[in-house]
Amino acid sequence: MTNGASGKIDFNADIGESFAGYELGLDSEIVKHITSANIATGFHAGDPDWMARTVSLAIENSVGVGAHPAYPDLTGFGRRKMDLTPDEVRNVVTYQVGALAAFTPDRKLQHVKPHGALYNTAVGDAAVAEAIVTAIKAFDPDLIHVVLAGSQWELIARSHGVRVARECYADRAVTADGTLVPRSQSGAVFHDPEEVVARSLKLATEGKVIAVDGSEIDFSADSICLHGDTAGAVELAAAVRSSLEGAGVEITSMAKLIPGG
Repeated sequence: MTNGASGKIDFNADIGESFAGYELGLDSEIVKHITSANIATGFHAGDPDWMARTVSLAIENSVGVGAHPAYPDLTGFGRRKMDLTPDEVRNVVTYQVGALAAFTPDRKLQHVKPHGALYNTAVGDAAVAEAIVTAIKAFDPDLIHVVLAGSQWELIARSHGVRVARECYADRAVTADGTLVPRSQSGAVFHDPEEVVARSLKLATEGKVIAVDGSEIDFSADSICLHGDTAGAVELAAAVRSSLEGAGVEITSMAKLIPGG
């Protein structure tokens, strides 16, 4: 099983992506099924009021609180790559992590997981990955860095001696080299509940996933992500959790899985 033979995995989702008077997603329902929450920090979605509400929602449901920093791209929902220098990347990450931490009772977060294009860029761009890792480590060396499992980014994070949670996706297609298929391509996001559940079980119990070319690749991970804005996300979250627990997999927060802290 994933995590050696422990049979344990974290289940995370991106929430808090509402803005002003516009509410996106069913956070109050999704949060009942997850163990870790990646909360938008205002640069792609979210605002101070929604950040405060979402942190409280996560705490009320005993869900680990994490920052979900992005490129400064509200118009594009943080899904457009931006040409920022490493210093600029460090600064935007620090700014957003600090903002969310200020809304927690003890000014502490469980983890940080970059959003959208910032996440995808870190997978293939060592300078961006380095900037993200050093920003998070400087803010709080105990924070867990959520990275794409098996990526260069994971290796960079581990070289800094920080806590690392390897992530995989229940509802996203991957290429044969383990990277995410761009959302611009057909079939990048899975919507069929049976397929999402089957992929989740394979990831959690075998540490493997079927890539878009049909090949089976190793993809051992500590956390499975389900996007909160995926169609039918609440039902998918409930189905995934139920199937994993039915297979004997313990769903627990990444703070309990990753040593340190």
